[in-house]
Parts: sequence; structure tokens; C-alpha cells
Amino acid sequence: MDKSARVKVALITGAASGIGRGIAFRLAKDGMHVALNDLPSSREGLVAVAEEIKRVAGAKECSLHFADVSSEEQVQKMIADVVETYGGLDIMVANAGIVPTVPFLETPVELWDKVFAINVRGTFLCYKYAGIQMVKQGKGGRIIGASSLAGKSGVGDLLGAYAGTKFAIRGITQAVAGELGKHKITVNAYAPGLIDTPALKEFIEVKAKNANMQPEQFFEAFNASVPLGYAGTPEDIGGLVSYLVSEEAHFITGQTRMSTDLYKRGYLLRLRRFYLEVARFSQGYVDT
Repeated sequence: MDKSARVKVALITGAASGIGRGIAFRLAKDGMHVALNDLPSSREGLVAVAEEIKRVAGAKECSLHFADVSSEEQVQKMIADVVETYGGLDIMVANAGIVPTVPFLETPVELWDKVFAINVRGTFLCYKYAGIQMVKQGKGGRIIGASSLAGKSGVGDLLGAYAGTKFAIRGITQAVAGELGKHKITVNAYAPGLIDTPALKEFIEVKAKNANMQPEQFFEAFNASVPLGYAGTPEDIGGLVSYLVSEEAHFITGQTRMSTDLYKRGYLLRLRRFYLEVARFSQGYVDT
């Protein structure tokens, strides 16, 4: 292919489903070459996403890169392969992550280490090697990380390890932005709240079971705690990322952006109250 073309190249990790898929679709619709990453075990899902992107989003180019983001060697090779394929890398979206739902006091050390290896180490490696490539190119760039509402305030239970990783990503994002600004590289993160993804469905199932509720009932109650009354979609986060990687966002860096203004509107307070009510319900302390 013509490597002199100035079509932007975006690498999205964890793109086989959920928010990663939504971001990949949006950036493809924006006219970018999209390089999609996930684990080899997610090959079927990633292939399906690539085929759908080519058919629906009209992607100029779409490539697949299977790698474990917690492996330094694999991340280095992944980025090298993207550069070899397209001639460079303009946008790094470090989206890959896992969401363990285990009570803090029951969290095994092995699980704690695993979630930090994937969520935090993986983000570090993607930031580092994408940053090295962008500095080498000398044309600036955009680096995006995946924080969370749980990285703004430790809400609810079952998310101790996950929340720790998302707070860490916030801090890393802000620190790295300070270092890379002189190279015209911006570093930001998105912090979704309630987004309708497979990970959310798994979380809802666990919470509903603990509260002796049907998942549908719990999801409706959860939605009621959101000012707008409904969950967002991966495409909504794709829209946010689309802006953060655009030229218009050249003066935004070191920020972790919520997908709405829920933080200012008392969402976290309402969500905490909701969790308390669920906990009370699950323990049988229900007023009659």
C-alpha cells in the first residue's frame, strides 16, 4: 500500500467486543486505518468485528493483531507490525482490560496481580511503545487510555481491584501527558459510567444474584440511578474518543473525561445510595 498517504492510523486494543469495538467502528467511520488487537482466544470475535467494519464503516484499511498487552515483547511486536503495515502510528487506544467482580476480602493475590498486569501494566506498555514510535516519527500523536467511573470514585463493592487499576490509569495518563507534550503528543483517558457491554452484563448478573433479584430488575434499578435514566453504549464512548483524537482537541491533554457530566450532577452520590439499598435488600433488611 502507499505508505505516503496521510490517512491516520489508529491501534485499538481489546477491540473484539464492547467499548473497544465501539471505538474501532467510530474511528473507521472517521476515515482512519484501524489496527485491531485482542487475545488469540478472541480471534473469532475480532475477525467478525473486522469484517463488519469493512462492510458497514467503510474502513480504508483494517488489520488484526493478536497479542497479550501484559507482555512487553508482544506489545513491542504488535506496534512494530502496525508500523510495518501502515508506515506509522498516529493514535494509540489502550482499551484492553478485565473487570473481576470479587469481594475485596475474598480477592486472591493471583487475581489482584492479574488485573493489575492486564489493566495497568498493559496500559503502561502501550503508552510507552506507542510514545516511542510517535516521538521517532516527529509528527505528534494521540494516546488514549481506559479509566472508569470507578477510577474517579470507588463506588459500590466487588470492584476493589478494578477500581485500583482505573485510579492508576488516571494518574499515569496525567503524568505521561506532562512528559510527552513537548513532542505534540496528547495523552488522555475516558472514564465511562454505565455502558451496555458484556462486562456490565456479567457484573449485573453477579450483583443481582447477591441481591436475590432478577438481572432485568437490577438493571432497571441501576438505570434509575443515572440522571438520563438509561445506560450508554460503546458507540457513545467511540464518539468521545473520536473527539479526543481529533485536531480540535489538540489543546486537551492529561485529562480523564467522563462520558457525561454525571460527576457534577450527583451521580456518584445516587449510585452509592443505590448500592446501600441493594446491600440492605440482599441482607433481608427491607421495610414492609
